[in-house]
Amino acid sequence: MPGETRARRSLYWQYMVEPFLYLSPAIVLIGLVMMIPLVIGISYSFQSIELLNPFNTGWVGFENYIDLWADRKFWIALENTFWWTFWSIAFQFSLGLGLALLLNTDFFGKKLFQALVFLPWAVPTFLSALTWAWLFNPVIGPLPHWLTALGILSEPYNIMGDPDLAMWGPIVANIWFGVPFFAITLLAALQSIPGELYEAAEIDGASAWQSFTKITLPFLAPMIAITVMLRTIWIANFADLIFVMTGGGPANSTQILSSYVFTTAFRKLDFGYASAIAVALLAILLVYAVFVLWLRKKLVKI
Repeated sequence: MPGETRARRSLYWQYMVEPFLYLSPAIVLIGLVMMIPLVIGISYSFQSIELLNPFNTGWVGFENYIDLWADRKFWIALENTFWWTFWSIAFQFSLGLGLALLLNTDFFGKKLFQALVFLPWAVPTFLSALTWAWLFNPVIGPLPHWLTALGILSEPYNIMGDPDLAMWGPIVANIWFGVPFFAITLLAALQSIPGELYEAAEIDGASAWQSFTKITLPFLAPMIAITVMLRTIWIANFADLIFVMTGGGPANSTQILSSYVFTTAFRKLDFGYASAIAVALLAILLVYAVFVLWLRKKLVKI
């Protein structure tokens, strides 16, 4: 018994404690790099920090959050963030899954097609935004004329100047930019599914749809949950395309929370209020991430 106890302690030390001792310098460094800015940013949200009003500084408690609750622009940005994120994720995931299923088969020119699919991911964000802004410009771009020919628009005009349609410009650009992420990750997950399962299903007389719903989707479900979660957080914080294409306008119709943080901090120079907006966005995304991780845990059990 004493020998068994010593052996267990040795194994526990070797596999549970010793690796973390070796990793501790990196863990401490990463923790400091992540936690210090986070704590400072949260503390700013309880202060008045206005560069244009340097004498009115100091702790104000929950005043920034009270102002945030009554801020109409904040609620508009929150609603825009939801639609921006939802439609971007919906189309990116659908198209990415379709491309992953296609690339998981053999066909002529697959390597070239695969390179073209992954190309948008290599294009700088600023260049992507600028290109799509030009494409939506009726003077130099073809898209307004094509949409008019299809009967979608009454006349060729720049939809990013229309408050009712402006959000669709950055959404389309974001769909084009983000599809490769889902295509790459889901293709890797598809290639890890044992081929024997499909062979057994075919022998049993299962249709292609039944194989997809009974084999492919259950195997992809955990990967889908984690990729959708990561991409949602990414897109909700991703204001580059919006900032370049519309600047949040017209009339705040494309303003999302992350772009509102930027404009409040670097145009109005109100870092306290900008920090309060950022903390609100952090809380929303944290609740969402916890929910998705709980859902993924349920899917893994299944």
